[in-house]
Amino acid sequence: MYKILLMKEVTTADLLQMEKVERLNLVNSCTGYKSANLIATQSLDGINNVAIFSSITHLGSDPAILGFIMRPTIVVRDTYKNIKETGYFTVNHVTASIIADAHHTSANYNPEESEFDKTNLELEFKDSLITPFVKNCPVQLYCKYVNEYHIKENGTVHIIASIEKIFYNENLAQADGWLQLDQANVVSINGLDGYCVPKLVERFEYARKGIPTTLSKSRK
Repeated sequence: MYKILLMKEVTTADLLQMEKVERLNLVNSCTGYKSANLIATQSLDGINNVAIFSSITHLGSDPAILGFIMRPTIVVRDTYKNIKETGYFTVNHVTASIIADAHHTSANYNPEESEFDKTNLELEFKDSLITPFVKNCPVQLYCKYVNEYHIKENGTVHIIASIEKIFYNENLAQADGWLQLDQANVVSINGLDGYCVPKLVERFEYARKGIPTTLSKSRK
């Protein structure tokens, strides 16, 4: 016997009547799991900034580009300011071992303060790049600002960037280049403040019309 689940209905009118925190939590969690990444930048004054983002998305592989949402820039956003001034930033995957420090980067520090100094997150510099990475993150992307689109409905900004360099733990790579992120305990975000560790269920071959779904041949 299947248990009948009772579904609650919430309308736009209901949302408008909700207390602010309840509305934030509901709307931010109802769309599903999101990526958890630390974006690191450096100001023209040499101040290293790092902040957690849950909106980074893949936009294309040829060319390799990604995007993320920046909250309204009517106030100073250090990450946005640094990216616009230098043109570069890094994306660093959050793992279960650093979630408390990663979450703390959402605190509102002054521009002259570095979140690296307020947490146990460690700086890492690669080659001749002046943009910082977060040390020990299993996947790190060096990105270049390409464009931005202002979303008039809520004042946010969609930042578009090219992926210039990819660094990753070789143990995560499958034969076809796919990275199995759960092997590094990479987390996702549920809502604003819930951190979860996804686990791989299965991989499948490319879906083709009229052909039954088959398991991936690229599994180790």
